[in-house]
Amino acid sequence: MPRWRFLIFCLSFCIVAQYVEAVTVQLFADIRYDWRTKGFISGQRRNSKLDSGLNAISTDPENAKNVEKLFLSPNYTIVQAQIGTTAVLHCEVVDIGESTVSWIRKRDYHLLTVGLQTYSSDKRFFTSNGKNGQDWSLHIRYSELKDSGLYECQVTTHPASSLFVELQLLEAHADIIGGSEKIVKSGSPLRLSCILRRTTEPPEYIFWYHGEHMINYDLKGGAAVRHGRQGSELIIPRAEMKHAGNYSCVPSNARPANVTVHVLQSEKPAAMQHDSKGGSAVPYGRRRALSILLLNVLLLVWR
Repeated sequence: MPRWRFLIFCLSFCIVAQYVEAVTVQLFADIRYDWRTKGFISGQRRNSKLDSGLNAISTDPENAKNVEKLFLSPNYTIVQAQIGTTAVLHCEVVDIGESTVSWIRKRDYHLLTVGLQTYSSDKRFFTSNGKNGQDWSLHIRYSELKDSGLYECQVTTHPASSLFVELQLLEAHADIIGGSEKIVKSGSPLRLSCILRRTTEPPEYIFWYHGEHMINYDLKGGAAVRHGRQGSELIIPRAEMKHAGNYSCVPSNARPANVTVHVLQSEKPAAMQHDSKGGSAVPYGRRRALSILLLNVLLLVWR
């Protein structure tokens, strides 16, 4: 084979290798992102064992008849609440006469409340009676993940009639768009956007920290913080070397998020680029260096 054809073959091989590497890494990054974002179904996935238990209960014709007659609330509902907040489970009844309403935790058949009296030693549980005496709501203050599960609202008719509510508790967290590192050129704008995930109510506050220093009320050089219902944005019009470092988005009701900011003085290839989904792209400088090294080795071998 002529030498010039061999060189063309080597160059083509290097280009194809770069492309395959980039596509492969991006593919795995997309798969990892899809797993992270779509693996959680926002509490909509049902437990098969729980469903089978509910189906067994619902086959009781006497209970089903009483539910339709006594309860205004729909049966087998799902209530989602955020960890740390007060979860409220509703049970609206009608025409119960002298009967009482009790709440039972089905996990361990623990009697929580009878009427307005709390029987549990855990004083986070209590019952309120609203809507003209029809809504006997169970409240769980400072809810914890262990409080998730099935609860029974029972009316002491003969036989007893029950309505079931499933409580799902969500752990909220902050997410800074763009990944855990951000690279910006000196003099360019720096924008950090923080979004709250899996929240059921807006936060009381969102604080931004640069290192250990809270900067919401110490902004200089035209910097600003903009708040929304489900997030916050930190804007620095002209990034300087002093703006490099670790930034934290700290909401009142969610796990905080962090990002490391790198400020470049000159136009040099970034050591790392991040795609919009947070996956890592293949470093350009590393691919180029590997290609040149491979080409030099082939030339030395050919000589």
